[in-house]
Amino acid sequence: MRLLHTMLRVNDLDESLSFYCDKLGMKLLRKKEFPSGEFTLAFVGYGSEAEHTVVELTYNWGVHKYELGNAFGHLAIGVEDIYKTCDELKRKGVKVTREPGPMKHGGSVIAFIEDPNGYKIELIETRA
Repeated sequence: MRLLHTMLRVNDLDESLSFYCDKLGMKLLRKKEFPSGEFTLAFVGYGSEAEHTVVELTYNWGVHKYELGNAFGHLAIGVEDIYKTCDELKRKGVKVTREPGPMKHGGSVIAFIEDPNGYKIELIETRA
């Protein structure tokens, strides 16, 4: 078994694709409209679905706002230089909700950003 994807419902598919692809550097792997169900699926990631876990962006036609609730936590992305990455993302207009730094109780150097829908994404420095 392996984890295939995580699905997020999005308010505006073009805006979300711009965030995940243009700002975070993911690739649009595939996109398909389902007219009878009135929704569009777009799969994005850093590598092929055959070898990597990806993100499924689901746009339900005509729905432009979701309640995020309090059960979902965040996605996590490993980065080599978290300070440089956050500076670059800020220049691209990405909202940094927690500046880079060590975790409160020790451990990894992390930061948090937010996508256009309000989903949190944790950046974790992977540099040795």
